[in-house]
Amino acid sequence: MTVRTRIAPSPTGDPHVGTAYIALFNLCFARQHGGKFILRIEDTDQTRSTSESEQDILNALRWLGLEWDEGPDIGGPYAPYRQSERKEMYRGYADTLVEKGHAFYCFRTPEELEVIRQERVAAGLNPGIKGDLELPADEVAKRLSAGDPYVIRMKVPDEGVCVINDMLRGTIEIEWSQVDCQVLLKSDGMPTYHLANVVDDHLMAITHVIRGEEWISSAPKHHLLYQYFGWEMPTLCHMPLLRNPDKSKLSKRKNPTSINYYDRAGYMPEAVLNYLGRMGWSMPDEKEKFSLEEMIANFDLSRVSLGGPIFDVEKLGWLNGLWIRENLSDAQFAERVQTWAFNHAFIAPMIPHIKGRVSTFSDIAPLAGFMFSGMLPLSKMDFAHAKLDEDQVKRVLQFSLWNLESQRQWTKEIIFSELKALSKIMGIKIGDFMAPIFVAMAGTSNSWSVVDSMEMIGPDMTRARLRHAVLTVLEGFSKKETKRVEKEYQEICSQRAES
Repeated sequence: MTVRTRIAPSPTGDPHVGTAYIALFNLCFARQHGGKFILRIEDTDQTRSTSESEQDILNALRWLGLEWDEGPDIGGPYAPYRQSERKEMYRGYADTLVEKGHAFYCFRTPEELEVIRQERVAAGLNPGIKGDLELPADEVAKRLSAGDPYVIRMKVPDEGVCVINDMLRGTIEIEWSQVDCQVLLKSDGMPTYHLANVVDDHLMAITHVIRGEEWISSAPKHHLLYQYFGWEMPTLCHMPLLRNPDKSKLSKRKNPTSINYYDRAGYMPEAVLNYLGRMGWSMPDEKEKFSLEEMIANFDLSRVSLGGPIFDVEKLGWLNGLWIRENLSDAQFAERVQTWAFNHAFIAPMIPHIKGRVSTFSDIAPLAGFMFSGMLPLSKMDFAHAKLDEDQVKRVLQFSLWNLESQRQWTKEIIFSELKALSKIMGIKIGDFMAPIFVAMAGTSNSWSVVDSMEMIGPDMTRARLRHAVLTVLEGFSKKETKRVEKEYQEICSQRAES
């Protein structure tokens, strides 16, 4: 048997350090066993998936030094490696399950399903969709011929226990009563993650599925699908989730989670990869600094600890410093710095903004220093505004952040258009609206065009600085306030859509 592992990210957002963490462990396991590491794009969510996000993921993983043997950009014997390009294939497998009596057509409306959920909750049961949802064959034929919308759901036992064997956790038992009748094929003909995942893993001969522990609850559904199809299930291994220093699940609210942020902030990719390798795993000699090649040579999944590994940016900074001091000669250091920021491609767009504001070259550093920085040293006083109170400033920054988090095309024209629309709906003059954003981006309101700066430093650093300004400097909103503010933002989005 040739060991084959895979990473299967969804191109719906920024390339996440959690994706890189799981990719690293899949790569090491495959390499140690002389196997293959595959990258597959799971873009069944066509409303949120973008080509920009996919390319971001590929670039970020390659920046870290993670290389795959098969994938959408390099091909392979099991191509295509994008689920959107395999759509017709999934339909056939879903129909096969219906024909064998393992799945059924479900015509229930969202309102009917919500009633079922409420009834189950009232009865003290799991809110998942269970029970007798299947219609008689003649009624199904009638509804299909009428063109009524439907989904295909899998059948799940009501009683008994599903037993899953996990490489790290041993035997896992989950009662079937806790597992809902999962949708396999959506009304638009696209498969859900669960059907596509199982079909692709089987057809691509994946032998080991190493993924985050958040997928444990889905394991019974996948186990059942393999059983229904008569296929052998890959060996499962559920890795512990990355945590913030306060032990909460790693989130962008408390830590920069985009790989691109660490690139833009000046971290060495070797150090970031080294740090991810230390997440729940350790070298036999317990040394903290090691290369990817050393990790592969010494890799053993049994050394993974199930305690939630802490992703601490300060610790990463310490490790990055070691890599700089111990691995780079002066010449290599200069070359890395030049490649990182002091190169023509990065500096050229700044020149028109800098040249007219300086008298000597020495004026450049204080004027443009924020372009070469990570998080800026800000205080509440920096955001004091003559016409906006602190609560309004926080809303401007928070709403701008939420808006820009959804933008996949990053140009100054789009950025300004979005922010101008927000200011108009919020009833704040554009000059007053932009002032806090200037401070969050440049540390001062006395700078060149902030939207030009945002375009140049990129979406990841822009979002990180806005988030830093709201949550760290201005201390964000309380839990109670957050719900109200989120509702306000949704109303703004609705007004924008209507206009």
